[in-house]
Amino acid sequence: MRNFEFYNPTKIVFGANTIAKLADLVPATAKVLILYGGNSAKTTGTLDEVKAALGTRVVMEFAGIEPNPSYETMMQAVELVRREKLDFLLAVGGGSVIDGTKFVAAAVGFDGEPWEIMQKRGRNVKSALPFGTVLTLPATGSEMNSGGVIMRKSTHEKFSFMNRLVFPQFSILDPSKTYTLPKTQIANGIADAFVHTIEQYLTFPVQALPQDRFAEGLLQSLIEIAPQAMSMEPDYDNRANLMWVATLALNGLIGAGVPQDWATHMIGHEITALYGIDHARTLALVLPSVLNVQREQKRAKLLQYAERVWHITDGSEEQRIDAAIVRTREFFESLGIKTRLSEYQLGEESILAILAQLEAHGMTALGEHQDVTLERTRVILQQAL
Repeated sequence: MRNFEFYNPTKIVFGANTIAKLADLVPATAKVLILYGGNSAKTTGTLDEVKAALGTRVVMEFAGIEPNPSYETMMQAVELVRREKLDFLLAVGGGSVIDGTKFVAAAVGFDGEPWEIMQKRGRNVKSALPFGTVLTLPATGSEMNSGGVIMRKSTHEKFSFMNRLVFPQFSILDPSKTYTLPKTQIANGIADAFVHTIEQYLTFPVQALPQDRFAEGLLQSLIEIAPQAMSMEPDYDNRANLMWVATLALNGLIGAGVPQDWATHMIGHEITALYGIDHARTLALVLPSVLNVQREQKRAKLLQYAERVWHITDGSEEQRIDAAIVRTREFFESLGIKTRLSEYQLGEESILAILAQLEAHGMTALGEHQDVTLERTRVILQQAL
């Protein structure tokens, strides 16, 4: 196991009817901006619950955060906070709303052009407004980590950033708030959490036994959760497990002391930026090909993944690896997620565009060994056609 530092200050408040606890979690004198996405926060009554819990505090709202939060939209929120001198942010929604809120928290007091935060991946953030979250879509784990992803529409750029100052102070996780989600969003959440776990687990062995077993447990939990989540009416226990697994998949714990990949995410970000495909669905497009192209580098962990997660023990090493990759693709497809670029009407010309974006953004040496070059990415994308 490698040396590591693990730090996570986010307080989790988990369970039904926990939104009322905002009354104690948010400072009594706070001037609050509630940030959310579309109309669902209103139509489901969640927004009314939040405002009721905030009582007599000064409260303003900012709506319209996109599924892939844009710099252009979030800068409108930054201007509102500055103009009204608001001092506490509250994200009500999924990972996109929370990511956008993190950017606002960092950008409000930033000295310079706020897009530099994204260009520097958050390393230049020196202060941030305090904020909390009310999670309504389990997927990204943003409710318990210090990272976010923002897209700039005008330039088709999508960057991630991280900084310890943008950990949420608290996150309220009420599984019942997921009941009204469409199945496509549940599917995206399962796929997103699955790939988050894979990116930190399926690299090469470093004798990090707790992290491996923890990651394998999360993957097996998602596989077990998925059929009921996709085929039945909402069940509290099923949604509770999904919500907590998605949080644990990216709160830093399983990634402590182990090598991490993230090539799938970096390639997927460019596909979203160029073609608007949901983030989780780009991951399902890319991951099977990454595993196949990188099979030699990942051989030991692929065999471990095959045996421990999919219970594949028969056949040669190559056959077991092949079977594990097939099962991974079939898992995404069981969620109703397409796993081929051609299914999104994208062909060879899209590969050139994606490669050009990766090169422009310096993404020319990806993966745990930094050996996913542009040429290797080309092969990955060709296999994804």
